[in-house]
Amino acid sequence: MARRYDSRTTIFSPEGRLFQVEYAMEAISHAGTVLAVLSKEGIALAAEKKVTGKLLDLSLAPGGQMGGEGNQAWLGGGGEKIFLLNNNILAGLAGITSDANSLVNFSRNAAQQHLFTYDEDIPVEMLVQRLCDMKQGYTQFGGLRPFGVALLYVGWDSLHGFQLYQSDPSGNYSGWKATCIGANHSSATSLLKQDYKDDLTLEEARSLCLKTMSKTMDSTKLGSEKLEFATMTLDPKTKQPLAKIYRPNELDALLRQLELGGTSDDQVGVGEATGGGGGDEGNVAMST
Repeated sequence: MARRYDSRTTIFSPEGRLFQVEYAMEAISHAGTVLAVLSKEGIALAAEKKVTGKLLDLSLAPGGQMGGEGNQAWLGGGGEKIFLLNNNILAGLAGITSDANSLVNFSRNAAQQHLFTYDEDIPVEMLVQRLCDMKQGYTQFGGLRPFGVALLYVGWDSLHGFQLYQSDPSGNYSGWKATCIGANHSSATSLLKQDYKDDLTLEEARSLCLKTMSKTMDSTKLGSEKLEFATMTLDPKTKQPLAKIYRPNELDALLRQLELGGTSDDQVGVGEATGGGGGDEGNVAMST
């Protein structure tokens, strides 16, 4: 039945469904898990990444020198799953990598245009809304296809403090206290419902975030080669938003502290690719 109505994004089925948008959401459900937890002191964001092959030179990839705090986060980047969109906004993504790169560039341009015009950081929801307006247009006009990527946005602004948003290929977005996208998102959401509390500290949010990832990921042991992690807090001196993307050694130390694993230095970057096929798929558009 679907084959008659899924050739274009502009055609509704008799049941009122847009199959191309549903197919895009299905692609996201097979991508690596991304999870975020909001607390009164900040936000924790964790993302599952593919285990890269030992022959891949990560230093030549975007965000190859991964990690950093504040301005250093711009230089280091977040690898393949976590990106800094503005000084006050981080994003974690699940889906097709090439689509995600396009959306990240659009978001960064929108944030810089707002900064140039008004001399202040863009409010979190305004950036989310601009990106979702563009994504919605790709579901309404002929000759286009929806973006095969979903995003979690974590950020801070003076209007609403710390905020966590989720958006999908349809252009919808919503605010959350804790949420998950990608593979195993249903089981992760169930765990978050059981353990989340409104008065969490940042330390508790980090612990909940990583412990939930350890229970939902296919791997039995967490490590920096399989995980990216970041936090959004306030600088204790300036009271301005401070984004931190954890370096591999910092993440491994945190995982060992929580007794969730950690990777020794001689193991980083070792292993064959998973989650998308063999290690030779680096040049193929794929879900991450």
